[in-house]
Amino acid sequence: MALRADRRWAAELLQVWFHALEPADHFRQSDAVDAMLRRRFARDWAALYTQPAESFARSPGDALGAVLLFDQVPRNLFRDSATAFATDPLARAIAKTAMARGFDRGMEKAERQFLYMPLMHSEQIADQLLSLRLFTQLGRGFGMPFARSHYRMIARFGRFPHRNAVLGRQSTAAEERAVAAGNDW
Repeated sequence: MALRADRRWAAELLQVWFHALEPADHFRQSDAVDAMLRRRFARDWAALYTQPAESFARSPGDALGAVLLFDQVPRNLFRDSATAFATDPLARAIAKTAMARGFDRGMEKAERQFLYMPLMHSEQIADQLLSLRLFTQLGRGFGMPFARSHYRMIARFGRFPHRNAVLGRQSTAAEERAVAAGNDW
């Protein structure tokens, strides 16, 4: 499949993410979902991840599709590897650009939840604070407990300990206890 430069990949990904998948599929491990996303979007991810964030912020749909492609989809494509987190900075830059342009104001709450997710996935405390504010505005049912738990982990450790092994980082005893307690999302 050639790169779909016409941005049909973004519309297709939005359709799959918000209509074909069940909401529970977004947050649980499923070999079937991983395989489907790999088959449909791995080439797009590989072809596009070197592009600047600005190139994905032409419209709300393009921006949201790109955030999904670079934040959520890699967690399915590259599960249990450092590559799962490799495009987090790009996703975060796209999300921030989209918010600066006001794209989020016209989105449904479920869409905004995923636009804001790169902030929740960030290991920077400033991003975590912004995540808390944005998820609080979304209200109940849109990830606020997860935003709080992610914030607490960064406030405590300055990083997500569950990523340490795949990123080649040494864990402290306290981090190991946190992961053992189930803080691994």
